[in-house]
Amino acid sequence: MLIKLKPQKRIKQKVALLATLLATSFAALAQSTEQVEISGSEGTALVGEVLSSFDNPWAMTFLPDGHSLVTEKPGTMWLLDKNQQKRFSVSNVPSVTARGQGGLGDVIIHPEFATNSTIYVSYVERDPKDDKFSGAVIERATLTITDKGASLSNRELIWRQSPKVTGNGHYSHRMAISPDGYLFISSGERQKFTPAQNMAMNLGKIVRLNDDGSVPEDNPFYGNGSVTEQIWTLGHRNPLGIDFDAEGNLWAHEMGPRHGDELNIIERGRNYGYPTVSQGDHYSGVKIPNHEDIPIFKSPEKAWVPAISPAGFIIYKGDKFGDWTGNGFIGGLSSKALVRVAIDKDEEGKWNVEEAERYEWGKRVREVEQDNMGNIYVLEDKEGGRLIKLQHSN
Repeated sequence: MLIKLKPQKRIKQKVALLATLLATSFAALAQSTEQVEISGSEGTALVGEVLSSFDNPWAMTFLPDGHSLVTEKPGTMWLLDKNQQKRFSVSNVPSVTARGQGGLGDVIIHPEFATNSTIYVSYVERDPKDDKFSGAVIERATLTITDKGASLSNRELIWRQSPKVTGNGHYSHRMAISPDGYLFISSGERQKFTPAQNMAMNLGKIVRLNDDGSVPEDNPFYGNGSVTEQIWTLGHRNPLGIDFDAEGNLWAHEMGPRHGDELNIIERGRNYGYPTVSQGDHYSGVKIPNHEDIPIFKSPEKAWVPAISPAGFIIYKGDKFGDWTGNGFIGGLSSKALVRVAIDKDEEGKWNVEEAERYEWGKRVREVEQDNMGNIYVLEDKEGGRLIKLQHSN
């Protein structure tokens, strides 16, 4: 016997079927999210959720509303939405010619970004008279976001590495703003060794400026020339990570020569010794005295032999991973790891810094960052580098 359904009943059945199909599709989509299993050297199991991928990503920073910015070394800056998916390519970004280790670099926001929309961007500038010569520069700009796009305006160049030199390595050009509002910049010695000790150059130094690029009058070498008075510390090689802890102490890590990577507490006016001393040796095989051999130089709080090749750095200030609050997280290039270091002081005020654990999944880690909710993210190095959000394994 053939039973005919009423039109209304047939419509209801079609709607129900469509709802089932949609639910199944969404469930399959949710299950298809790419995940990475991450193994800790001390037995910790983490899961990484892959959110986006990029062409040679270099740096990341979060905006107050949960959006973020990611730079790619070849010259693109991306605005990501609150789910950390690509939303817009930012227009009017500085034009770069990426070579070697240099191109578009770091990006950070002004502490009052919510009201002034100000960001800072570092990149490598070629000498217009001879592009064999180059140096890192910093621009301050206004970021405007609309429903149709994102762009930079009011761009102002506020700092240059001096002098420009040949070669395409050790620019460093990482930035951090102190709790009291000063802009700190890491400036590499450009693989030239001796500039790190030359006070007429700002290469191989950590620099301290006002937020507009002018020089604070309480800098340790103020009044000794326009370049020298920028200097906060000297004797650095290639500092690629810089951040403040919750107490306002500045920390920076740097790549050593052949091994001897360092994590340093940065103290006003101190000399960290490179190239006179290092915990590593030159790639040529020439030995370099250790810091303890010439104790007038400030020794690192932690050194790595063999090298980890540090890149990117945060001191974790969230509570989502409560056991990690106050720990440093360092991206590892040759070590292909995210390296966690425990930082504390003993009763006599001496720093105690130890590697606590390494988290590995077989990729070079270029950048590490945290958002305002306490989530931790890493950017893998090279073409196709992925943005990964870390989670504890269930």
